[in-house]
Amino acid sequence: MILKGKRGIITGALDANSIAWKVAQKAHAQGAQIVLTNAPVAMRMGEIKKLAIETGAEIVPADATNIDELTNLFTKSQEILGGKIDFVLHSIGMSPNIRKNIPYTELNYDFYMKSLDISALSLHKMLQVAYKMDAISEWGSVVALSYIAAQRVFPFYTDMADAKATLESITRSFGYHYGKAKKVRVNTISQSPTKTTAGNGIKGFDSFYNIAESLSPLGNASADSCADFCVSMFSDYTRMVTMQNLFHDGGYSNTGISMEMMEIFEKSLNK
Repeated sequence: MILKGKRGIITGALDANSIAWKVAQKAHAQGAQIVLTNAPVAMRMGEIKKLAIETGAEIVPADATNIDELTNLFTKSQEILGGKIDFVLHSIGMSPNIRKNIPYTELNYDFYMKSLDISALSLHKMLQVAYKMDAISEWGSVVALSYIAAQRVFPFYTDMADAKATLESITRSFGYHYGKAKKVRVNTISQSPTKTTAGNGIKGFDSFYNIAESLSPLGNASADSCADFCVSMFSDYTRMVTMQNLFHDGGYSNTGISMEMMEIFEKSLNK
């Protein structure tokens, strides 16, 4: 019960495959009270009401790119939960360019700005609203989900790579200011490729998932294990960790090549 007595906001729980969905389940199991939120259009597509019933949570719809709706989210969440927020999960990302299979060298710039606004600037807006409202308690924790494409080139990830790089930069910059002012921690978790609804929407995802699995000494980290890591980051056990991008990827980020991949390459060369 490492989150007993804590209050949290979980964004982005679309369906049972979502990392955010599993974070909500684990946070509830560890004693937290939570509010669930997602954009109204995503809520119509998903199954969030089932999760709310399971976790005893209330739902507050909010477009994370809209300041007024975020203000309402933090206001209502504090009213529902009975006090300041102790943790927030930012699990928000969408690229119109990827959805329309537009390559990186031919980006639609209106779509590009939407990718940045939804996937990265939404974190800044969320933090700025909470900061101005003093809505997050001292030693509170904000975690955003990222991906290694923020640092390295993964051609299929196109403009989402730029969005994740921006997300991680916001984490460092706002993390400094929030830490100085209120001792609030802000971190990103760079997760393995994960078989979620969002991940499956990326062209070539299945092939890359298998490659990452063979490269990682521990294999790909599952959505369940990522949720466990998020819960630990919400807890008091990690209260001195902030402004970090934390790799949760089975060792993938520090592996050049594995013996399994060497064998695959050798077989293809010998054909």
